[in-house]
Amino acid sequence: MAGNSQRRNRRTSNKKGATVGSGGKRRRGLEGKGPTPPAEMRKGHVKQRAANAKVRQASKRPAPRRGGPKGTNELVVGRNSVFEALRDGVPASALYVQQFIDSDERVRDALRLATERGGINLMEAPRPELDRMTNGLNHQGLVLQVPPYDYAHPEDLAAEAFDAGEDPLIVALDGVTDPRNLGAVVRSVCAFGGHGVVVPERRAAGMTAGAWKTSAGTAARTPVARATNLTRALEAYQKAGITVVGLAADGELELGDVEALDGPLVVVVGSEGKGLSRLVSETCDLRVRIAMPGGAESLNAGVAAGVVLYEAARRRRR
Repeated sequence: MAGNSQRRNRRTSNKKGATVGSGGKRRRGLEGKGPTPPAEMRKGHVKQRAANAKVRQASKRPAPRRGGPKGTNELVVGRNSVFEALRDGVPASALYVQQFIDSDERVRDALRLATERGGINLMEAPRPELDRMTNGLNHQGLVLQVPPYDYAHPEDLAAEAFDAGEDPLIVALDGVTDPRNLGAVVRSVCAFGGHGVVVPERRAAGMTAGAWKTSAGTAARTPVARATNLTRALEAYQKAGITVVGLAADGELELGDVEALDGPLVVVVGSEGKGLSRLVSETCDLRVRIAMPGGAESLNAGVAAGVVLYEAARRRRR
């Protein structure tokens, strides 16, 4: 019996495990590891498998080209660019995230914004597929897909103004190729109560992510129309009783002398370098210059449009 008692004591004394404490290791092991990632980002989740399948299907299609023809998607690449596009309200249909990405603040913020906005598919993709989608650009593991812009018809802008009992106030751009200028014009049109912007279908800036960002969100409520032929679109406006005024450094009238500003109006703005094209200039009812006492030779499209729109809005408040 004594031998049995000694064996039991030995078993008790040799019992494995901490007898005093763990030194805080167990407490640290219970600490959280941050917010739970979206289902599309969790390995093995059914939503992640579905997202990966969509990526594989998308990779089989030709990669969208930045600034491509009408009807194509646009890609915004890079951590800062993607974050800024999401922050500034640029429309997006999908956010592609590289598998096993080294997450930093920009990546986390981009995922948070995409999740909060809703309607944006989160898709995980291996680096080779993102390289192929972006044609080898330095995407840094983040690619945002911007859907094609839904352009209005030029006649719709005037029709909606007339239906609202208002005189149309429209800006048409001739040869303006910088999307940031287009975005600035959209912002001015919205600020001064205009009814929209018209751009040519070819050799002109379109509503890209850059234009959306410059518009500071006003593109969501200011329609942009695309004209197959700008000259014919201006002639259609004239037949509807709208005065077409072209801005030109050598215009016959100064802005302050134009009486038509308080009526139905289309303001045509050319490029900073070349101005109005010949056919568009000949189509205009009036060619108007903006007095610049400071001696500058010209204004960019966004500034010039803003000056005229302000004067038109001031006249209409009388």
